[in-house]
Amino acid sequence: MTPLSPQTRTNIDYAADLIRQSNHAVILTGAGISTPSGIPDFRSTGTGLWSRDEPLEVASLSAFRTKPGQFFEWFRPLARQMFDAKPNSAHAALAELEARGYIKAIITQNIDTLHQKSGSKIVIEMHGTMETLTCTQCYHRVQAESYIGRYVECGEIPRCPKCAQVLKPDVILFGEQLPQAAWFMAQREARACDLMLVAGSSLEVLPVAGLPMQALDRGAHLIVINNMPTYINVRADVVILDDVATILPAIAERVLNG
Repeated sequence: MTPLSPQTRTNIDYAADLIRQSNHAVILTGAGISTPSGIPDFRSTGTGLWSRDEPLEVASLSAFRTKPGQFFEWFRPLARQMFDAKPNSAHAALAELEARGYIKAIITQNIDTLHQKSGSKIVIEMHGTMETLTCTQCYHRVQAESYIGRYVECGEIPRCPKCAQVLKPDVILFGEQLPQAAWFMAQREARACDLMLVAGSSLEVLPVAGLPMQALDRGAHLIVINNMPTYINVRADVVILDDVATILPAIAERVLNG
């Protein structure tokens, strides 16, 4: 592990102070918090999923409706990675901060449920979840657990136990609206918080990318931890350009143990 620079350590201390002083801290996470768990992100040059595939061709609602087999073939390696993934130290750090009362909610763009697996309780999933599937014909909803194994191992497309039509993972594809309840909850948290910490998100996908602005407009502090710069860095109190799996545990350690 590369030693942290003096400036990074100073920023970690400042971030910890802001968290300790806050009354309503909210976390916004993106794909970068799950890449240390082996799940690829979407936009990194050369390694991101969209550097290899055209999203509208493989991951749009229209593509799923017309060619569900093509979607499931494309999605299978990613589903396997999510199925096998374990929470990393960044997830664990946030779960501990929540358990100790320093975090009120986690807003996530991820569909991998790693926050929940690490023990976080208040998780607002903006892009849906891999935990359930819904029938495209009769809208019967099922738990994914009993279907995902056969799909990942054998490529078996999941079908509705009631009408035998294709089951769609409850993830948000291109061309779909965000879950209304989740969006309302996320806006409420962004407007109520006095501190927002962005972890592992490039903040390139609207409308979620606008949540930090909603927080700032109401006087909240802002911390950004990401490998690459974001549009909001110039407005942040603290910016740390580093791996969240290194930085978040260090911040949590300072918050909890001084």
